[in-house]
Amino acid sequence: MVELARNAYHWNLRRSIMGQGQKLRIVLSFLVFLGLVVALSSVSETLWDEKPEKISLKKELVFQEGMKVSEFGKMNGLPDPLLKEVFGLASQEDLQKTVTEFHLSEEEILRQVNRAMALQSEHESKNWLKIAVKFFLWFFFLGFVFYLMRGRRVTSGSRKWLLLSGIILFGIVLGSDPSPMGTVKDAIALLAKSGAIFPPRAIALAIFLILVFLANKFICSWGCQFGTLQDFIFRLNRDSNDRKGVLKQFKPRFVVTNTARIVFIGMFTLTAFLWATDLVEPVDPFRIFAPTKIAWAGGLLIAAIAMASLFIYRPWCHFFCPFGLIGWLVEKKSLFKIKVNYDTCIACEACAKACPSTVMNAILKRERTIPDCFSCATCIETCPTRSINFDSGKRDKPSQGKFGNEKAE
Repeated sequence: MVELARNAYHWNLRRSIMGQGQKLRIVLSFLVFLGLVVALSSVSETLWDEKPEKISLKKELVFQEGMKVSEFGKMNGLPDPLLKEVFGLASQEDLQKTVTEFHLSEEEILRQVNRAMALQSEHESKNWLKIAVKFFLWFFFLGFVFYLMRGRRVTSGSRKWLLLSGIILFGIVLGSDPSPMGTVKDAIALLAKSGAIFPPRAIALAIFLILVFLANKFICSWGCQFGTLQDFIFRLNRDSNDRKGVLKQFKPRFVVTNTARIVFIGMFTLTAFLWATDLVEPVDPFRIFAPTKIAWAGGLLIAAIAMASLFIYRPWCHFFCPFGLIGWLVEKKSLFKIKVNYDTCIACEACAKACPSTVMNAILKRERTIPDCFSCATCIETCPTRSINFDSGKRDKPSQGKFGNEKAE
């Protein structure tokens, strides 16, 4: 009996030491990974020779009685193409007309100048080659992952490599801009500040939403540089089968996360239009891929979100992201989505337990509003009867009593 007790003690001691060692490895892996992302992004940012992001607006304009449009432009440092847009010039001869002939007040001219300068600044701040390459790689990469998902080939091992590939390609190599979040956040900020809509950004937003409609938030799942970074960090704190956290992980209720997201976006929009202030700009977490532009407040927020990602699945996406909210509304009509075959489902709920959020529980039981689904394929891999697929069509409902009297968590 004493020998058995001694053996049990030593076994528990070894188990405790191994557990502590595993937790230490998670922390070290997290710190090394985050350090590498920042370091490599700094190198990439230098190689791309990034352009400034700030939009320079005119605070005052010089007006003189009887001045011509050309003189107005010269005195205020405004190029002819901008003057053409502000005054609606039809020909080069119109530059010789007086400013008063266009029947615009000083306030209207200032507003038009600010709008035109904002659009010009937006255009000049973009690296169009990099953007073109990024969109090409997005289509190719997301198509490849879609092929893997349809063939049930996304596993605990390949998932990490796919996420890491997304981080490297769309974040470290190609930078923080463009991003799904930026298409919404920057559009609201620019419209509030200068009354302008930047057409390329509107096109990018439309493309992202079409991708959400086609394949359930695939752009967020596998293409968003900060989304994949959070997801990868979350997977660092999982067991070898990617079923549960080594350090305890949490699944906040959707009513809490979505309420927080709605309130945050409401505050962002309100302050943008009332005070022309972009609340996210100083703390934009996507700037982890543009380290030279990170302010101290942004650095603290990035560190907090990264650390929270070890314990909560994609905290920025669920609690704050503007595109996350819009994408969640569009994904209600997605063509391809996670579906359950209830004829072969044995109601073991392994998929819901392994799911990193509460969404699979809601999909499985259909008892409430379905939260954001990031199509990570954990449920597909986990199901012992291959009853879960990424497929098109309407989701079925389980038969009454399929899951007993349990309510969704």
